[in-house]
Amino acid sequence: MSNDNQQATIEKTWVAYGPAGIVGAIHRVEGGYTFRLLTDDTPRAEYPTLEVAKSALHASLLPGAEWPEFREH
Repeated sequence: MSNDNQQATIEKTWVAYGPAGIVGAIHRVEGGYTFRLLTDDTPRAEYPTLEVAKSALHASLLPGAEWPEFREH
């Protein structure tokens, strides 16, 4: 994967909330979906669907983390 998605136009955003607050966000971009955790400097890989991006974000959290609540913004 290249870092081209850093320059991608964000079309929509879903903020991911865990029990302690915001843990990250998913962004709809031209080629699919990407996400960033709060600790990320750059977006992660592109995913083909929102559901796959949600699963990837959840998998990137600490083991045992609850499924976040996703709110579209």
